[in-house]
Amino acid sequence: MSERLDIVLMARHHDFSRSRIKGLIEAGFVKVNGEVVTKAGAKVDESDALDVFIPPPVPAVPEPEEIPLDVLYEDENILALDKPPGLVVHPAPGHLTGTLVNALLAHCPELGGIGGVSRPGIVHRLDQDTSGVMVVAKTQRAMDVLSKEFSSHANITKPRGGSRT
Repeated sequence: MSERLDIVLMARHHDFSRSRIKGLIEAGFVKVNGEVVTKAGAKVDESDALDVFIPPPVPAVPEPEEIPLDVLYEDENILALDKPPGLVVHPAPGHLTGTLVNALLAHCPELGGIGGVSRPGIVHRLDQDTSGVMVVAKTQRAMDVLSKEFSSHANITKPRGGSRT
């Protein structure tokens, strides 16, 4: 008699929630008879061989990594850098290492915890494929001031000159 894969795995792994089991299946960490299955509702039989790979835990705090930075300006309060396209700003699923945050923690070890553990010093972000200047807070006071300025868009002005249509 066939049963749903997620139900069978829940019966075998009592310490996992149904959502955890579903996540493992959808992420490709479950094999049925040697083949990866990504559908929680896939039907399995009692005779099927089920293999579940449990990935190692991901550190909650980003680790410093020696990644070159194009620093445009730096003092004791802020750092401005040119972010290249392709560089992810902060760790997220699928990009747990090799991010700007990892590089910043190697460049400025004192950043840890400023503005939060997972995004230390990050006041704003640019998409992965977008290049441009980013400003990073190196102190909590700088973080507070810059966050307020970015959220209010107080320093954004319209271009001067030119004609109006």
